[in-house]
Order: sequence, then structure tokens, then C-alpha cells
Amino acid sequence: MKTQLRQLLQEVRACTICEPHLPHGVRPIVQISSQAKILIAGQAPGRKVHETGVPFDDPSGDQLRRWLGVGKEVFYDPSLVAILPMGFCYPGTGKSGDLAPRAECAREWREKLLEHLEAVELTLVIGAYAQKWHFGTTKPVTELVKGWKSYWPKVLPLPHPSPRNRIWLKNNPWFEEEIVPALQQRVSGLF
Repeated sequence: MKTQLRQLLQEVRACTICEPHLPHGVRPIVQISSQAKILIAGQAPGRKVHETGVPFDDPSGDQLRRWLGVGKEVFYDPSLVAILPMGFCYPGTGKSGDLAPRAECAREWREKLLEHLEAVELTLVIGAYAQKWHFGTTKPVTELVKGWKSYWPKVLPLPHPSPRNRIWLKNNPWFEEEIVPALQQRVSGLF
């Protein structure tokens, strides 16, 4: 890990920019190495992840690892997989699920961290917040995911793997029939 990246990660992990707005306090959660071949660009940690400090250490992570066809030993190896959400801390819960990621994280840290990802061959862009930032569009998630071949094989828009998205998966069986096998094949070819 470059000294510069190491210093940057120390700054990120000590960040308190959003503290006044976070009901559960700050706990920036990222996983990054300049050698990572996959970048997972997600939304923000959930409550359980906030408690454990481990990214995607919840049912969403279980689903995402199934989609990728990898176990925890690969997923949690920063030299293989970088995890860089739009917001690094748990934003709290709203009426219909977790609140949106705080925008301060992306403004302050995203570009600085992305500059260190020199080996990324596949970026997975999960959910509407990450997709708006990475694709510069407000197209619905379903529309972006249906158009996946336009970005493939370097980038793949994905729905959020949350159990709350079971209805979306049921209504869009083409995702698990067509995209998941292609994703698993691509991932297996990277390691």
C-alpha cells in the first residue's frame, strides 16, 4: 500500500465531517488497496455493518457474494476487492429503510481514493445513489441494469442486494438468469 494511500485512509477513518448529522455517530467503513481488481461502489453501510465495522457483513453482503460467486476470503481481501460506498458511515433509518448516504463523503474523499485504484478491471455500481454519481444520470436502476451490456465488461450497474429488493428480483428474473452468470464468469476470470 502506498504511503500516500495509507495516510489518506488514516484521514478517512478519523473523519468527523458528518458527525452532527449521524444519529449513531461516525464509523467510516471502507476497504481499499491499489492492487484491487474489483471496485464495489455501493451506497452506505447499514446498521449491522456500522456495529461490526465490516463492509457488507449483513444479508445484503451474503446476496452480493452469491451474485459474484465468491466467498468471504476473496471478498474481504482488499488486494482483490475494494469497497468504496458513497457514504462511509451509517446514515440512520428513515420511514422506508436506511436514509440516503451523506453527500459530504463523496465530495471530500471519493476522487482522492479512486485515484489510488490502479488495477481495477471491474466496477460494480450498486443502487441509485452510486449510479447517479458514476454514470451522471438519474435513470431508474432497472433501466440502467437492463442496459448493462453498454458498460460491460468494465462496469456493471446492479440493483441493491438488500433483502428488501426481493420483489425487484422476482419482477426481473432476467437479472439472475442473464447477468449473474456473466458476472460470476467475469469475476472468476479476474482471480
